[in-house]
Amino acid sequence: MISTVTTSTVSTVTTAALAGSVALIGIVFLFILVVQKEVTTASSDSRLKSLGKALNIAIIPLLIAFVLIAVTKIMEILN
Repeated sequence: MISTVTTSTVSTVTTAALAGSVALIGIVFLFILVVQKEVTTASSDSRLKSLGKALNIAIIPLLIAFVLIAVTKIMEILN
């Protein structure tokens, strides 16, 4: 019985830590993409402006994920 509870607890803690790491990686990647988009759209080269528009393909889903992560963390704090 004790080994089952211990195994379950370790599994839960590991899953929570992994989810936090994935969220952090996603937020850092979103930040890098947004900075890259700003740099490319500020350029006068048309190819770089096209790249800036193409970066929206990755930025929009990551932005949605960031909002969901932020709302989840705020709800944890408020409860």
